[in-house]
Amino acid sequence: MLPHPPLTFGPLVPELVLAATGIIVLLLDAFETRYRSMLLAAMAETGILLAAVASVRLWDWEGEPTVLGGMIAADRFAVVTRLIILAAASIAVVYAKHYFDGTGEGRGEIFALLLFATSGMTLMTASVDLITIFLALEIFSLSLYVMTGFSFRLASGEAALKYFLLGAFSSAFFLYGIALTYGATGTTKIAGIANALGGHAEVSTLTLAGLSLLVIGLAFKVGAVPFHMWTPDVYQGAPTPITAFMAAGTKVAAFAALIRVLDVAFQPLTWNWTPVIWVLAAITMIVGSYLAISQTDIKRMLAYSSIAHAGFVLTGLTAANSVGIQSALFYLLAYALMVAGGFGTVMLISSTGEEHTSLDSYRGLASRKPFLSGLMTLFLLSMAGIPPTVGFIAKASVFGAAVSAGQWPLVVIAVFCSVVAAFFYLRVIVLMYMTEPAALGDFADPDVPRATALVVLVPAVLVLVLGVFPGLVWGFLESASIIKW
Repeated sequence: MLPHPPLTFGPLVPELVLAATGIIVLLLDAFETRYRSMLLAAMAETGILLAAVASVRLWDWEGEPTVLGGMIAADRFAVVTRLIILAAASIAVVYAKHYFDGTGEGRGEIFALLLFATSGMTLMTASVDLITIFLALEIFSLSLYVMTGFSFRLASGEAALKYFLLGAFSSAFFLYGIALTYGATGTTKIAGIANALGGHAEVSTLTLAGLSLLVIGLAFKVGAVPFHMWTPDVYQGAPTPITAFMAAGTKVAAFAALIRVLDVAFQPLTWNWTPVIWVLAAITMIVGSYLAISQTDIKRMLAYSSIAHAGFVLTGLTAANSVGIQSALFYLLAYALMVAGGFGTVMLISSTGEEHTSLDSYRGLASRKPFLSGLMTLFLLSMAGIPPTVGFIAKASVFGAAVSAGQWPLVVIAVFCSVVAAFFYLRVIVLMYMTEPAALGDFADPDVPRATALVVLVPAVLVLVLGVFPGLVWGFLESASIIKW
């Protein structure tokens, strides 16, 4: 028999639960004909809840810090990032049921795909080996490719094809980066790479090339410039619930992996990669903010907005310490709440499918739907960083982390980009409240189910609560920011 490491599956229980639930959902879809949508959505929510419970139980894990041959971590960083992704997945399940029931495109496999994608994202946050990070990336990417093209619309299929082709290139970059890193250090384990690099005074070209390709692969997933080309087309073409899930979950998972790669594996090379992240953050904020101004579609505008937000998270990471990690985690939590609520509100305003997503459709919306207008206003103000929303605290935290590390010129750029971004957010608010209603026929009275409206209301409440009382989660994030290896 071949020797193998001890098979301890405790830290992997959340992913096992999600995968098993996805398989059960597929089987139920094959045999259940009545109440299919409600049953499958309830089953998916149950699996996500059980995975969340299993994640919380890992907070005080007393076993080995890594299991399965040092490939999966049982640390608090993984717990926090898992919970953010699971919350986004739970919201996406409700959105998907409402959306596809309304369009008549509902098929049971959408919930299974959501679960499989979620399992890949959560696995990525807990992976401490470049091989498992790559496997997790492919698991959720393949599911997202299919979900992007899940609608029968031509734009949805086009977006899925673009996402697939560009995603294949990013995966190739990442895999080649793994190969070069292994060639330079002799290992693919995060801790092993750090130990290997810490024992050498000089940095080889092979090591820097491997690091560069790893960053390129992950920069594609977070939507950083110049690897952002897919973002506006995919966000606009994908069904809105999938866009909401993709925007929130993918960024958290990819940034979690990027933090482990930069702040743990390549921590000895901080002086080498910090200037690169500095430039990447600057051009990402500038391009995302300025291109969003010219957009006339709300989903496309929010897509460029998400690019700018990726730049703000990268600004926090330039601190290259636990304070920077803590600020990045808080920003990712805030962003997940804002973007999930924002796209959920867009979905409800659109009434059925992808109707009325142009900015002109938002003219005079407050007079027709004051509740949805109020929610949209709150999320837009938070994205702009206006107090007392969580967006203001999130930006203040990453700016403070960067300034404490001496990166004040980057913070100056970030502040100017925030001012520019405020314009296109406030423009939508002006259209909703200060212009005459658009003549859109049946759009005057869209159906808003109470259950879906309640789910959208949850992130809205959290945006305000965490904006006023950030200390509710700050201590947990501080504990999670200390990554032990």
